[in-house]
Amino acid sequence: MADAVKTWLPWEDPDSFLGGLPAGIDVDFYEGGERPRSLESVEFYVPNYMGNSSVVDIIEEMPALKVIQTQTAGFENFLPHLADGVTLCNARGVHDASTAELAVGLILAMYRRLPRAVRNQERGLWPSYRELDDSLADRTVLILGYGSIGEALERRLAGFECDVIRVARRARDGVSPTTELPELLPKADVVVVLTPATDETRGMVDGNFLAQLKDGALLVNVARGVVVNTEALLAELGNGRISAALDVTDPEPLPAGHPLWSAPNVLINPHRGGASTAFAPRVARLVRAQLERYAAGEPLINVVAGPAR
Repeated sequence: MADAVKTWLPWEDPDSFLGGLPAGIDVDFYEGGERPRSLESVEFYVPNYMGNSSVVDIIEEMPALKVIQTQTAGFENFLPHLADGVTLCNARGVHDASTAELAVGLILAMYRRLPRAVRNQERGLWPSYRELDDSLADRTVLILGYGSIGEALERRLAGFECDVIRVARRARDGVSPTTELPELLPKADVVVVLTPATDETRGMVDGNFLAQLKDGALLVNVARGVVVNTEALLAELGNGRISAALDVTDPEPLPAGHPLWSAPNVLINPHRGGASTAFAPRVARLVRAQLERYAAGEPLINVVAGPAR
Protein backbone atom coordinates (compact mmCIF):
# COMPACT_ATOMS: atom_id res chain seq x y z
CA MET A 1 0.00 0.00 0.00
CA ALA A 2 2.78 2.40 -0.90
CA ASP A 3 0.33 4.91 -2.35
CA ALA A 4 -2.25 4.53 0.41
CA VAL A 5 -3.14 7.52 2.58
CA LYS A 6 -1.70 7.04 6.05
CA THR A 7 -4.51 7.80 8.48
CA TRP A 8 -4.74 7.89 12.26
CA LEU A 9 -8.13 6.94 13.67
CA PRO A 10 -9.16 6.62 17.35
CA TRP A 11 -11.07 3.34 16.96
CA GLU A 12 -9.40 -0.03 17.46
CA ASP A 13 -11.65 -1.64 14.85
CA PRO A 14 -12.19 1.20 12.35
CA ASP A 15 -13.41 -1.13 9.63
CA SER A 16 -16.31 -2.19 11.83
CA PHE A 17 -16.96 1.26 13.29
CA LEU A 18 -17.04 2.98 9.89
CA GLY A 19 -18.86 0.19 8.13
CA GLY A 20 -15.87 -0.53 5.93
CA LEU A 21 -12.74 1.43 5.05
CA PRO A 22 -12.54 3.23 1.72
CA ALA A 23 -10.00 2.00 -0.80
CA GLY A 24 -6.61 3.67 -0.58
CA ILE A 25 -6.72 4.26 3.19
CA ASP A 26 -4.09 2.74 5.51
CA VAL A 27 -5.03 3.11 9.19
CA ASP A 28 -3.10 3.20 12.44
CA PHE A 29 -4.86 3.37 15.79
CA TYR A 30 -4.21 6.34 18.06
CA GLU A 31 -6.38 7.65 20.90
CA GLY A 32 -3.79 9.53 22.91
CA GLY A 33 -1.60 6.75 24.32
CA GLU A 34 1.35 5.10 22.63
CA ARG A 35 2.20 6.73 19.31
CA PRO A 36 2.24 4.68 16.12
CA ARG A 37 5.53 4.60 14.24
CA SER A 38 3.89 6.41 11.33
CA LEU A 39 4.07 9.84 12.99
CA GLU A 40 6.25 11.16 10.16
CA SER A 41 3.91 10.02 7.39
CA VAL A 42 0.34 10.46 8.68
CA GLU A 43 -1.72 12.65 6.33
CA PHE A 44 -5.24 12.38 7.70
CA TYR A 45 -5.90 12.56 11.45
CA VAL A 46 -9.09 12.12 13.46
CA PRO A 47 -8.37 13.07 17.10
CA ASN A 48 -10.00 11.13 19.90
CA TYR A 49 -13.30 12.73 20.93
CA MET A 50 -12.72 12.48 24.66
CA GLY A 51 -8.94 12.76 24.55
CA ASN A 52 -6.85 15.18 26.59
CA SER A 53 -4.69 17.98 25.21
CA SER A 54 -2.07 15.50 23.97
CA VAL A 55 -4.28 14.49 21.03
CA VAL A 56 -4.28 18.13 19.92
CA ASP A 57 -0.67 19.05 20.73
CA ILE A 58 0.67 16.15 18.67
CA ILE A 59 -0.41 17.72 15.38
CA GLU A 60 2.62 20.01 15.59
CA GLU A 61 4.81 16.89 15.27
CA MET A 62 3.18 15.59 12.06
CA PRO A 63 5.24 16.90 9.12
CA ALA A 64 3.13 15.19 6.45
CA LEU A 65 -0.23 16.13 7.92
CA LYS A 66 -2.79 17.44 5.41
CA VAL A 67 -6.19 17.05 7.09
CA ILE A 68 -7.57 17.12 10.64
CA GLN A 69 -11.15 15.93 11.00
CA THR A 70 -12.48 16.72 14.47
CA GLN A 71 -15.32 14.89 16.13
CA THR A 72 -16.55 18.14 17.68
CA ALA A 73 -18.40 21.12 16.26
CA GLY A 74 -16.06 23.43 18.15
CA PHE A 75 -12.53 23.68 16.82
CA GLU A 76 -10.94 26.68 18.55
CA ASN A 77 -8.49 24.50 20.49
CA PHE A 78 -6.91 23.27 17.24
CA LEU A 79 -6.27 26.66 15.64
CA PRO A 80 -3.10 27.60 17.61
CA HIS A 81 -1.44 24.34 16.49
CA LEU A 82 -2.48 24.42 12.84
CA ALA A 83 0.44 24.55 10.37
CA ASP A 84 0.23 26.22 6.97
CA GLY A 85 -1.29 23.94 4.39
CA VAL A 86 -3.26 21.82 6.87
CA THR A 87 -7.02 21.68 6.35
CA LEU A 88 -9.17 21.63 9.48
CA CYS A 89 -12.69 20.17 9.25
CA ASN A 90 -15.18 20.15 12.08
CA ALA A 91 -18.07 17.81 12.85
CA ARG A 92 -20.91 20.08 11.82
CA GLY A 93 -24.10 18.04 11.86
CA VAL A 94 -22.78 15.21 14.04
CA HIS A 95 -24.01 16.72 17.31
CA ASP A 96 -27.23 18.28 16.07
CA ALA A 97 -29.54 15.61 17.47
CA SER A 98 -27.75 15.15 20.80
CA THR A 99 -27.27 18.84 21.58
CA ALA A 100 -30.74 19.87 20.46
CA GLU A 101 -32.28 17.15 22.61
CA LEU A 102 -30.25 18.27 25.61
CA ALA A 103 -31.27 21.91 25.13
CA VAL A 104 -34.93 20.92 25.16
CA GLY A 105 -34.33 18.71 28.18
CA LEU A 106 -32.65 21.51 30.11
CA ILE A 107 -35.47 23.92 29.36
CA LEU A 108 -38.11 21.44 30.47
CA ALA A 109 -36.13 20.45 33.57
CA MET A 110 -35.97 24.06 34.71
CA TYR A 111 -39.53 24.94 33.76
CA ARG A 112 -41.04 21.87 35.40
CA ARG A 113 -38.67 22.08 38.40
CA LEU A 114 -37.25 18.60 37.97
CA PRO A 115 -34.11 19.30 40.08
CA ARG A 116 -36.43 20.03 43.01
CA ALA A 117 -38.30 16.79 42.35
CA VAL A 118 -35.02 14.83 42.42
CA ARG A 119 -34.02 16.42 45.72
CA ASN A 120 -37.41 15.63 47.22
CA GLN A 121 -37.19 12.02 46.01
CA GLU A 122 -33.80 11.62 47.67
CA ARG A 123 -35.33 12.89 50.93
CA GLY A 124 -38.50 10.82 50.57
CA LEU A 125 -40.73 13.91 50.52
CA TRP A 126 -44.09 14.33 48.80
CA PRO A 127 -44.73 18.05 49.33
CA SER A 128 -47.88 19.86 48.35
CA TYR A 129 -47.12 22.82 46.13
CA ARG A 130 -49.66 25.50 45.38
CA GLU A 131 -47.74 27.33 42.68
CA LEU A 132 -47.95 26.23 39.05
CA ASP A 133 -44.91 25.01 37.14
CA ASP A 134 -43.84 27.03 34.13
CA SER A 135 -44.70 25.69 30.69
CA LEU A 136 -42.79 25.96 27.45
CA ALA A 137 -46.08 26.45 25.65
CA ASP A 138 -46.77 30.09 24.75
CA ARG A 139 -43.15 31.10 25.44
CA THR A 140 -40.60 32.71 23.12
CA VAL A 141 -37.26 30.95 22.63
CA LEU A 142 -34.37 32.94 21.15
CA ILE A 143 -31.71 30.75 19.53
CA LEU A 144 -28.39 32.60 19.52
CA GLY A 145 -26.00 31.15 16.95
CA TYR A 146 -28.57 29.74 14.55
CA GLY A 147 -26.79 27.05 12.53
CA SER A 148 -27.35 23.35 12.00
CA ILE A 149 -27.84 22.67 15.73
CA GLY A 150 -30.19 25.63 15.95
CA GLU A 151 -32.21 24.22 13.07
CA ALA A 152 -32.37 20.85 14.83
CA LEU A 153 -33.47 22.56 18.04
CA GLU A 154 -36.22 24.46 16.27
CA ARG A 155 -37.53 21.23 14.74
CA ARG A 156 -37.75 19.72 18.21
CA LEU A 157 -39.46 22.80 19.61
CA ALA A 158 -42.11 22.73 16.89
CA GLY A 159 -44.49 20.58 18.93
CA PHE A 160 -44.26 22.67 22.11
CA GLU A 161 -46.46 25.54 20.93
CA CYS A 162 -43.75 28.13 21.46
CA ASP A 163 -42.34 30.88 19.25
CA VAL A 164 -38.75 30.94 18.01
CA ILE A 165 -36.47 33.92 17.29
CA ARG A 166 -33.44 33.02 15.17
CA VAL A 167 -30.22 35.02 15.58
CA ALA A 168 -26.85 34.57 13.90
CA ARG A 169 -23.78 36.69 13.24
CA ARG A 170 -25.10 37.76 9.85
CA ALA A 171 -28.67 38.33 8.72
CA ARG A 172 -30.26 35.92 6.27
CA ASP A 173 -33.79 34.97 5.36
CA GLY A 174 -35.70 34.47 8.60
CA VAL A 175 -32.59 35.00 10.77
CA SER A 176 -31.76 38.26 12.51
CA PRO A 177 -28.19 39.52 12.97
CA THR A 178 -26.60 39.81 16.41
CA THR A 179 -26.64 43.60 16.00
CA GLU A 180 -30.39 43.41 16.66
CA LEU A 181 -30.00 41.64 20.01
CA PRO A 182 -30.84 44.78 22.05
CA GLU A 183 -34.30 44.79 20.47
CA LEU A 184 -34.76 41.00 20.54
CA LEU A 185 -33.49 39.95 23.98
CA PRO A 186 -36.31 41.65 25.95
CA LYS A 187 -38.82 39.56 23.97
CA ALA A 188 -37.27 36.21 24.91
CA ASP A 189 -38.43 33.97 27.73
CA VAL A 190 -35.60 31.52 26.95
CA VAL A 191 -32.22 32.23 25.32
CA VAL A 192 -30.35 29.18 24.04
CA VAL A 193 -26.67 29.91 23.34
CA LEU A 194 -25.24 27.91 20.42
CA THR A 195 -22.46 30.20 19.22
CA PRO A 196 -18.92 28.91 18.59
CA ALA A 197 -16.09 30.18 20.78
CA THR A 198 -14.33 32.92 18.82
CA ASP A 199 -12.68 36.23 19.68
CA GLU A 200 -15.97 37.86 18.73
CA THR A 201 -18.17 35.68 20.96
CA ARG A 202 -15.90 35.31 23.98
CA GLY A 203 -17.70 37.01 26.87
CA MET A 204 -20.57 37.96 24.58
CA VAL A 205 -23.15 37.12 27.23
CA ASP A 206 -21.98 39.78 29.68
CA GLY A 207 -23.66 42.02 32.22
CA ASN A 208 -25.15 44.27 29.55
CA PHE A 209 -26.52 41.27 27.63
CA LEU A 210 -28.08 39.74 30.75
CA ALA A 211 -29.55 43.07 31.87
CA GLN A 212 -31.59 43.14 28.66
CA LEU A 213 -33.35 39.88 29.54
CA LYS A 214 -36.80 40.10 31.07
CA ASP A 215 -37.35 39.14 34.69
CA GLY A 216 -37.75 35.37 34.96
CA ALA A 217 -35.89 34.62 31.72
CA LEU A 218 -33.98 31.36 31.36
CA LEU A 219 -30.46 31.25 29.88
CA VAL A 220 -29.40 27.88 28.42
CA ASN A 221 -25.77 27.49 27.37
CA VAL A 222 -24.99 24.40 25.29
CA ALA A 223 -22.18 26.10 23.33
CA ARG A 224 -18.92 26.98 25.10
CA GLY A 225 -18.46 28.24 28.62
CA VAL A 226 -16.32 31.22 27.62
CA VAL A 227 -19.22 32.77 25.69
CA VAL A 228 -20.83 33.63 29.04
CA ASN A 229 -19.20 35.96 31.56
CA THR A 230 -19.39 33.88 34.73
CA GLU A 231 -19.19 36.80 37.16
CA ALA A 232 -22.01 38.63 35.39
CA LEU A 233 -24.12 35.49 35.39
CA LEU A 234 -23.50 34.90 39.09
CA ALA A 235 -24.66 38.43 39.85
CA GLU A 236 -27.95 37.90 38.01
CA LEU A 237 -28.50 34.47 39.52
CA GLY A 238 -27.76 35.84 42.99
CA ASN A 239 -30.46 38.48 42.81
CA GLY A 240 -32.95 35.88 41.56
CA ARG A 241 -33.89 37.83 38.46
CA ILE A 242 -33.10 35.07 35.94
CA SER A 243 -32.28 31.36 35.94
CA ALA A 244 -29.79 29.32 33.94
CA ALA A 245 -29.15 25.79 32.69
CA LEU A 246 -25.52 25.18 31.76
CA ASP A 247 -23.98 22.29 29.89
CA VAL A 248 -20.72 24.25 29.74
CA THR A 249 -19.02 26.60 32.18
CA ASP A 250 -16.05 28.92 32.51
CA PRO A 251 -13.83 27.60 34.02
CA GLU A 252 -14.25 24.02 32.91
CA PRO A 253 -14.18 21.56 34.53
CA LEU A 254 -15.89 23.57 37.25
CA PRO A 255 -13.74 23.17 40.38
CA ALA A 256 -15.17 22.10 43.72
CA GLY A 257 -16.24 25.08 45.78
CA HIS A 258 -16.83 27.34 42.78
CA PRO A 259 -19.73 29.76 43.40
CA LEU A 260 -21.67 28.42 40.41
CA TRP A 261 -22.18 25.10 42.21
CA SER A 262 -24.13 26.77 44.99
CA ALA A 263 -25.74 29.59 43.02
CA PRO A 264 -29.55 29.72 43.13
CA ASN A 265 -31.69 29.06 40.09
CA VAL A 266 -29.06 27.14 38.12
CA LEU A 267 -28.84 23.60 36.74
CA ILE A 268 -25.35 22.39 35.79
CA ASN A 269 -24.73 19.48 33.43
CA PRO A 270 -21.05 18.45 33.04
CA HIS A 271 -20.57 19.14 29.31
CA ARG A 272 -22.57 16.20 27.98
CA GLY A 273 -24.20 17.88 25.00
CA GLY A 274 -22.82 15.50 22.39
CA ALA A 275 -22.50 12.42 24.55
CA SER A 276 -25.48 10.32 23.54
CA THR A 277 -26.15 7.20 21.49
CA ALA A 278 -26.85 9.47 18.51
CA PHE A 279 -23.16 10.41 18.30
CA ALA A 280 -21.41 7.26 17.05
CA PRO A 281 -23.43 6.55 13.89
CA ARG A 282 -23.28 10.18 12.80
CA VAL A 283 -19.56 10.64 13.32
CA ALA A 284 -18.92 7.33 11.54
CA ARG A 285 -20.85 8.51 8.49
CA LEU A 286 -18.96 11.81 8.43
CA VAL A 287 -15.47 10.32 8.81
CA ARG A 288 -16.06 7.63 6.18
CA ALA A 289 -17.40 10.21 3.74
CA GLN A 290 -14.40 12.48 4.34
CA LEU A 291 -11.94 9.63 3.84
CA GLU A 292 -13.66 8.68 0.60
CA ARG A 293 -13.48 12.27 -0.60
CA TYR A 294 -9.83 12.66 0.36
CA ALA A 295 -8.74 9.38 -1.22
CA ALA A 296 -10.59 10.31 -4.42
CA GLY A 297 -9.16 13.85 -4.51
CA GLU A 298 -12.61 15.36 -4.07
CA PRO A 299 -13.43 18.50 -2.02
CA LEU A 300 -13.88 17.97 1.69
CA ILE A 301 -16.91 19.23 3.59
CA ASN A 302 -17.05 21.14 6.90
CA VAL A 303 -13.77 22.96 6.17
CA VAL A 304 -13.29 25.64 8.86
CA ALA A 305 -9.61 26.55 8.44
CA GLY A 306 -6.72 26.05 6.06
CA PRO A 307 -6.91 25.33 2.36
CA ALA A 308 -10.12 23.79 1.08
CA ARG A 309 -9.51 20.44 -0.56
